[in-house]
Amino acid sequence: MAYSEGLAERVRELVTEMPGLTEKKMFGGLAFMLNGNMACGVLGEELMVRVGPDGYDDALEQRYTRPMDYTGRPIKGMVYVEEDAISEDDGLGSWVTRGVDFAGSLPPK
Repeated sequence: MAYSEGLAERVRELVTEMPGLTEKKMFGGLAFMLNGNMACGVLGEELMVRVGPDGYDDALEQRYTRPMDYTGRPIKGMVYVEEDAISEDDGLGSWVTRGVDFAGSLPPK
C-alpha cells in the first residue's frame, strides 16, 4: 500500500529537528523511528502511532482510531488514526507527540 506523501511531509515538519530520528519504509508505508524504535508512520492517508501497551486502551477510546491490524490481528500498543483526526495540525501534532514520547521511553536499538 502506498502512503500519502503530503501527510509524510507534515509529520517530517514536526519531527525534523529531533536528534535520533530516521525514516524507514515499513508495512508498505513510511515509519518514523526514534533511536531505532518506531514512533509513528504513514500508511495510506492514515497515521500509525505506537502508543505502547499502557496507552493503548486510552488511544482506542479517542475518536477516529482503531487497532492497527496490518497482519490481520491487532498489534497491541499500535493504533491507526484516521484522516479526520489529523487533518488539522494540532490533531496531527498531538498524535505524533504520543508516538515520539513512547518511542523515547524505550532503550535505543
